[in-house]
Amino acid sequence: MKKQTRRKFSPAFKAKVAFEAAKNQSTLAELAQKFDLNPVVISKWKAEFLKNMSATFERPGSTSDENSVDTQELYAQIGQLRVENEFLKKSCRKLGI
Repeated sequence: MKKQTRRKFSPAFKAKVAFEAAKNQSTLAELAQKFDLNPVVISKWKAEFLKNMSATFERPGSTSDENSVDTQELYAQIGQLRVENEFLKKSCRKLGI
């Protein structure tokens, strides 16, 4: 017997199915039969599609509150890593490694 592998779907196909589900012109059962998918999968794709729909209209390079990075925290982490790296270099030299 051949082992069945999990199907992989392209983002374009997922968007197409999610858009069809978002239009609410047919039921999930009809869409599941049309696209040969489980209705639960379609509802998950639809929810994700509706959640991320606003990303379509965002300008490239603009920062949103959700994706903002705390630069001070990152600089502190870089400094910590530099100190640790120098300590390890000195310890290796003392041990002759």
